[in-house]
Amino acid sequence: MTTSPAHTSYDVVIVGGAIYGSSIAWFLSGHADFQGRILVVERDPTYEFASTSHTNSCMRQQFTAAINVQISQFAADFVKNMQGYYGGDDRVPNLPIQSYGYMYLAEDDAFAANLAEAQGIQASLGAGTQHMTAAQIKDAYPFYNMDDIVAGNHNLIDEGYFDGGTMFDWWKKSARERGVEYLSGEVASMTLNAAGSSVDSVTLANGDVISCGTVVNASGPRAKLTAAMAGIDLPVEPRKRYTFIFDAAEPLDRDLPLTIDPSGVHMRSDGRYYLAGCPPDDDGPVDYDDFAADHAIWEQKVWPVLAHRVPAFETIKLTNMWVGHYAYNAFDQNAIVGAHSKVANFVFANGFSGHGLQQSPAIGRGVAELIATGAYQTLDLSPFGYDRIERGEKFVEKAVI
Repeated sequence: MTTSPAHTSYDVVIVGGAIYGSSIAWFLSGHADFQGRILVVERDPTYEFASTSHTNSCMRQQFTAAINVQISQFAADFVKNMQGYYGGDDRVPNLPIQSYGYMYLAEDDAFAANLAEAQGIQASLGAGTQHMTAAQIKDAYPFYNMDDIVAGNHNLIDEGYFDGGTMFDWWKKSARERGVEYLSGEVASMTLNAAGSSVDSVTLANGDVISCGTVVNASGPRAKLTAAMAGIDLPVEPRKRYTFIFDAAEPLDRDLPLTIDPSGVHMRSDGRYYLAGCPPDDDGPVDYDDFAADHAIWEQKVWPVLAHRVPAFETIKLTNMWVGHYAYNAFDQNAIVGAHSKVANFVFANGFSGHGLQQSPAIGRGVAELIATGAYQTLDLSPFGYDRIERGEKFVEKAVI
């Protein structure tokens, strides 16, 4: 990456070059109605602490808002048929989805009813989700302890995990080949016009001033800082999420679905190992650079749940762990996408609250459509607009992990 821009003016400046900055850059650079210059500014080109680098690369259609189901359906098609989306470029691989499925477990009748309702929504959109009794789950997966479970939802079609790193790498590589410029640097401030209705330029930390037609906020957990430069208050904050990789003395005799336990701990197969994750009990905002681990979470929270739900996991060995940040939308845990109501050339792609990787193909495509044509052309992403925050009207997604 260069550290100074090749030009003093760009049609689009994207702040953040991880999964969202690169998705938007790739879709926009290939859009038939866009012929402009694109600059992506990334503060850490190693992406060491980016949420993208800490993702578990999951894919699911088990959401309760129809648009979220459709977003993930497009993602599944994109990764499985990626070469076709790149015009048949034989360098580009199609990516398999390890379709172990998600297994949502309900410990009471009220949650079971919610799962049954969600299954109806998902099935109406073509998803393969099945609502199962405890007995049916036990029959399919005998390793579960089902004594305190009444029902669950499961889907084995296009639901599990995939190689998100390869998808990300090809967005970056192909965007550059199309002329997108990636710059190693940090946006330090923005200058608005006299009316406060448009961002005229961004200033980098090194002092370079760049005129822009559109600014895209793709800053992940730092999105609030980027928005503040344009005088916008954005309810996005970094929150810690823990991932643990472990080995089992007695491996299961079949794949473990990504199981969402009622405790909030989740677990799944991960090649020959297993993966588990959870939020901390004190789940508040943290410093942007705080990636400190809390090893007590494994001993006191995660392992007891694993051993209870899957008795074979009584004897396991922790082999790796890491801490990542969710770009958490504290308003309603749904994405914030689209142009600001007043600062019209400031575009959001923020607050994905843990759903970001699987939503990045559809959101990248939609934001590109919005910039290139002034409107969404495929999926209508307007429910994610910032105006709902101004109105105080939450867009609720019940299936948040």
